[in-house]
Amino acid sequence: MFPFTDTAPRAARPILVIGLIAINTLVFLWMQSLPPRMLERVLLHAALIPARYSSPMEAINLGLDPDSWWPLITSAFMHGGWIHLIINMWFLWIFGPAMEARFGRFGFLVLYLGGAVAASFVHLWAHPWSPDPVLGASGAVAAIIAAHAVSYPRARVITIVLLGFIPLFFPLPAILFALIWFGLQLIQGSSELMAPHLASEVAWWAHIGGFAFGALFALIIRTLMPHPKAQTTVWSEPPRRHIPVVRPRNWPE
Repeated sequence: MFPFTDTAPRAARPILVIGLIAINTLVFLWMQSLPPRMLERVLLHAALIPARYSSPMEAINLGLDPDSWWPLITSAFMHGGWIHLIINMWFLWIFGPAMEARFGRFGFLVLYLGGAVAASFVHLWAHPWSPDPVLGASGAVAAIIAAHAVSYPRARVITIVLLGFIPLFFPLPAILFALIWFGLQLIQGSSELMAPHLASEVAWWAHIGGFAFGALFALIIRTLMPHPKAQTTVWSEPPRRHIPVVRPRNWPE
């Protein structure tokens, strides 16, 4: 499933969403420009490597700092390829503006960074001894998807489903889209734990952790702040234009 647009009220000027997309893109382009040895050093210092914390002595021998917790956040601004970056930033653009309007810029930033940290901790719990670096904004984006579904469960998410090369468009309720998305992550993550030798390159449990944080965050904020904090618009609204009235001659004033 791939979201195309949604009908929830969006921030009229989603400055923070645009800023986060720009930061993620610039970091990716910077990483792409690095020579291999320099890129390896950046990954050692900024990517999430669970073995850094589960095996401190071994981590020190590999040049890792077991006392640095910055990778729980910095890893969320790094991506491993163009497709990885584009998918995450597209989901952020579809669901992020509504959450920036709903929670305000500060609240949205807390949602994004909190989702990233929660995703990192859950991945550490699921794969404590893994030496593989984990990076990407997927955990933060998962938090935004969950918060969107909790805040606007009846909003429609226009979803693209590919039937071969034919794209089909389905308007799904936001809550249904989120539950299907989360169910897929849960199935994949559970399969990975039951068969570690079949582990994939996707951090499924990071997605699950971010999603859980986003849902809880939105439930708490919904009771404290019942209305959006920013000016909103929706995709379905036509642009408002002033249409002059043309009066025939001798029209009574």
